[in-house]
Amino acid sequence: MKLLLDTHILLWAAGQPERLSQSARNLLTSRENSLIFSAASIWEIVIKLGLGRKDFKVDPYRLRKELVAHGYAELPVTAEHALRVGSLPPLHKDPFDRILLAQARSEGLVLLTTDSAVAQYGDSVVVV
Repeated sequence: MKLLLDTHILLWAAGQPERLSQSARNLLTSRENSLIFSAASIWEIVIKLGLGRKDFKVDPYRLRKELVAHGYAELPVTAEHALRVGSLPPLHKDPFDRILLAQARSEGLVLLTTDSAVAQYGDSVVVV
């Protein structure tokens, strides 16, 4: 399975794995799964770090470098992804979660998240 990690799962996998549920750890460590991070997550981290959010205290340059070094694939944000956001019903307002969902749907990926509000979108989402 190709898993697109939402930003919190990405941060926890990289620096606080104890915060991950057992089901998340199982999915992340299974050799059958490909792990993918979005440029949108790095963008979110940069923005929230600049705003002083305590839960986003990470060096985004180092994070990206380490993710790539550990075999995570990077997914850029394309115009197609941005356009796909427009077809999503307004069930969730967070623009970063919405672009991640649009990317997952566009690319045939499963979005791995802890946000139950994102789960309202049904397919393409696994809440852990």
